[in-house]
Amino acid sequence: MAAGAEKEPAEKLDSEIIDPSLRDDSQLGRALLFALRNAGVSVLYQDHDLRTVWARNMPAPWAATSGHGDTILPPSQTDRLIEARKNAVATGKPDRFEIAAPGDDGMRWFEVWIDPDIARDGSVRGVMTTKVEITERKRREQSLRALLRDVSHRSKNLLAIIQSIASQTGRYSETIADFLTRFQGRLQSLASSQDLVTSSNWRGAQLRELIHGQVGRYTDGNQNSLQFEGSDPYLNPNAALHIGLAMHELVVNSLSHGALSRPGGSVSVVSELTRSGEATSLRLRWSEPFEFDGELPALRQFGRTTLERVVPLSLNGQASLEMANGQLEYCLTVPHGNFETE
Repeated sequence: MAAGAEKEPAEKLDSEIIDPSLRDDSQLGRALLFALRNAGVSVLYQDHDLRTVWARNMPAPWAATSGHGDTILPPSQTDRLIEARKNAVATGKPDRFEIAAPGDDGMRWFEVWIDPDIARDGSVRGVMTTKVEITERKRREQSLRALLRDVSHRSKNLLAIIQSIASQTGRYSETIADFLTRFQGRLQSLASSQDLVTSSNWRGAQLRELIHGQVGRYTDGNQNSLQFEGSDPYLNPNAALHIGLAMHELVVNSLSHGALSRPGGSVSVVSELTRSGEATSLRLRWSEPFEFDGELPALRQFGRTTLERVVPLSLNGQASLEMANGQLEYCLTVPHGNFETE
């Protein structure tokens, strides 16, 4: 458009787009009806006394049988529509709101526009009701809100775990350097488990993959460092984080004092599902050879607290840690609510 040129009025622009000699109002009407149908829009026109004059693209559930065209709505919603139409007739002002109605597959939502049909003399001769179903949008919004609440809940749980780890690590660390080394290792353990959880869309983690990941972080992926046998259930997110933390403590201790501190050394993890009546439990047993007996200093502090108290308490399970006859053995029993079998 040239500088200083005035904007063309809408009527003239419309006449440039549509050739008056070719214009056919019946074609325009049919096109608009197709547009309404394709967009899922329903339109109801009523006169000044709210008597139905015509309706377009009204699905069967909305088909007017009582004169108002709102047959699937609860009485309270129908009354709201009628009141909005009466107000539009009385004031000449439009309205817009959402209504809900029960359906075969749950609640259905509709966005509603109420528009008065104003004559040239300013009087209101009728009212138009336009309805668009927004059920899918509403369900997406509800799913998003539920997801955000879930993420918030999980984030708080994770922060609580980190806070506990920081507090306990600080209590048993003699220097800042010692604290940082231990704390960073435990955070990396959590991060490794968390990666498995998030990659499964928060479903959890496979037990075998979780344990191999924790051991592999310190053994350069050496497959001979870990012998895993038995069941491979799917752990829920909370169980994955805490069992991963237990495995981390066992691996670090083994690297310092146990089998993994020696070339060619390996540890064994046996997983089995046990039944007691109707209840199923997961029993994990970590075992490895030691060159000497007695309690290790590392296990008397944070590691032992984590393995014997923190992890089983978080899973409503039981744990034992024993070392005798040159063998360290850690047993963890996890009730069924923490895992699922496939």
